[in-house]
Amino acid sequence: MSSKRFFPSLALFFLLLMPVLGAKPVSDDFINDTVRQHLAADAIVKGGDIDVQVKDGIVTLKGAVHEQKQKDKAERLAKKVAGVKSVVNNLKIEKP
Repeated sequence: MSSKRFFPSLALFFLLLMPVLGAKPVSDDFINDTVRQHLAADAIVKGGDIDVQVKDGIVTLKGAVHEQKQKDKAERLAKKVAGVKSVVNNLKIEKP
């Protein structure tokens, strides 16, 4: 590859990589607030008694829901939030 093509390609590579390397980590407070918002806005999960705790990007869901589909949906919603590394789903299913 000629140097005339190599250096511009290398420069472009680093320009595209900079936002990834310079990205600030997402705070646990931001994750907590965002997970709570997603849970409250969801038609399936809404109404569950869910406590959200976040430590180092690990989300723990505690509390009670009425159905398995609520428990599963809450976990999926939490996993989709930016900065979440993993989700510990300790939700219990309690019939009304």
